[in-house]
Amino acid sequence: QVQLVESGGGSVQPGGSLRLSCTASGSIPSVNHMAWFRQAPGKQREMVAAFTDDGSPYSVDPVQGRFTISGDNARNTIYLQMNSLAPEDTAVYYCTAVDRSKTQYWGQGTQVTVSS
Repeated sequence: QVQLVESGGGSVQPGGSLRLSCTASGSIPSVNHMAWFRQAPGKQREMVAAFTDDGSPYSVDPVQGRFTISGDNARNTIYLQMNSLAPEDTAVYYCTAVDRSKTQYWGQGTQVTVSS
């Protein structure tokens, strides 16, 4: 079992920045993939950033160039640095992990609201 706890969400004005954190506990050695997703009201959950199989970070449109995923193995934590935030980035952001048995775990989510 893997437990994930996100933090760092909040309200910010357009153009602002936030950094989300996700700390994992439990069967950490079994985890081989972690990523950030988000879900806006009335929309499906979508991936925004992840690590490739060789550990390289990447993000997807429309956040590419604005959001950066990173990790700290010593702290069992991954981060999502979000810059140039826009109202359309408003969503609940979730951390997810997949272990070697292909079981997927989710955190409880953290709300990000971008408005003036």
